[in-house]
Amino acid sequence: MDKLKQLNDRIIRRVNVNLEEFDFNTESFVKNSLEYDKMLKFYAFYGITSQHPIYFNFKKSNIAGSYFLGKCYVGRSAIYKSDVRGDELKRKGDNIRYTKDTPLAEDERIVIRDSLLYKTLVHSNSHNLESPEEFGIKNTISAHYANIHGSTLQGCFLGPFATVDLMNLHSCIVGEFSYVQAGELFHRKIDPGTVWIRNPNFEFKYKFQKEILEKFVGVNSSHQPRGIIYDFVKEREQDYEKLFDVVHLKPVKAPSSSAVNRYAVFLGKTHIGENVLVSQRAFLDNAVMGDGSNAQENTYIIHSNLAGLCITAHGGKIIHADIGHETFVGFNSFLNGKPNARIEIGEGCIVMPHTIIDSDVPVKIPDEHLVWGFIGSKEDVKNQTILLDDLADVRDTLRIGKMVFTGKGSVFIDAFRKRIGQILLTNGALFHNGEKRGHAQDDQNISFNTIQPYSTGELMGLYPSIRIQP
Repeated sequence: MDKLKQLNDRIIRRVNVNLEEFDFNTESFVKNSLEYDKMLKFYAFYGITSQHPIYFNFKKSNIAGSYFLGKCYVGRSAIYKSDVRGDELKRKGDNIRYTKDTPLAEDERIVIRDSLLYKTLVHSNSHNLESPEEFGIKNTISAHYANIHGSTLQGCFLGPFATVDLMNLHSCIVGEFSYVQAGELFHRKIDPGTVWIRNPNFEFKYKFQKEILEKFVGVNSSHQPRGIIYDFVKEREQDYEKLFDVVHLKPVKAPSSSAVNRYAVFLGKTHIGENVLVSQRAFLDNAVMGDGSNAQENTYIIHSNLAGLCITAHGGKIIHADIGHETFVGFNSFLNGKPNARIEIGEGCIVMPHTIIDSDVPVKIPDEHLVWGFIGSKEDVKNQTILLDDLADVRDTLRIGKMVFTGKGSVFIDAFRKRIGQILLTNGALFHNGEKRGHAQDDQNISFNTIQPYSTGELMGLYPSIRIQP
């Protein structure tokens, strides 16, 4: 146990050095978060398929309860109950586009060094042109249910339920429940509850009111999460832990074109359509997954219907809701309908990352609308949504409530739709007649292997250094 504690102390010191200018000490977060008994108890596991090259290298680390699928190196780190997928990494020979195409000299791999990722998702591939073969996360600590999506990090702290997306950060603090996709940032502190997307052609920015944000996601003096969303997730943790106590589970009934991960919670009268992907640590209870829909990692779909070709991005939560055809629900969104106050989202809508809808009366969003921020009543719909065609007409600045959009609305919408199309294609939603295969088809035959830490002695709590390759 001493070696494990020394590992975490070392990570704290390395991260603190990078964040010294902010007078920010990560010690209280680490000391109050880590459950050392569970870091000894939980096994780590990795999946093998014939669709991607396997290579794992774990050295001087704890990886309790974590899931690995693609190429990954972990050194001097603690990766606790985290998902590190790596099945969309770039391959040798792929071209990186800048002024001229540059082919990759080798397969990309995820490299995690001197970091603590606590219940964190790592996914996609690096968008750092300076190191295209390496998706690097170094000297970094991330808190509960953060998303690191295609973002390289050096010396950063991510608060609970924070998301960094397709960017590069150096010595930054990202506050709780913030979503940031803003290129490259150096020595920046992002306020809690900030939703910020920046592009050379547009900028979208919204910030939750403090009293609303703290009701749903807040942190105490020890940087530990609290609030409605955290309580919602915490109440369902035991359902996941049961999956780790059983070696063989009865397969979930699903069409041959769909995949339901063995480490997903599947309850009630849940229906799976064709070309559906249900990822590990997704939670489905009395859910209808229409053809081509997906439930990504850490998503919750409860008493809800997804019409088809619907995307529920990492951490999205949909409760007592009806989601229209080809609608996107973004990272860590919380659509909290009630039995007598359902939420209805129309067809072709885009629900922005980190959107909260929580009302005691029914809420209806018309077709083809952008949705953001906090909606707590029917009146809020006016100030938190806009018809996509109206946004496409914007050429300068648009202000609606606390949302500010500048730039070309048409480029913003086109970029979003392109990304949605790519997600559907990658996840196998468009599979037909043997063409356009994706995760829903390729993930059906994953085999899982487990590894465990030392249970006694000087190295208790650390995993043996091990290299796994073909």
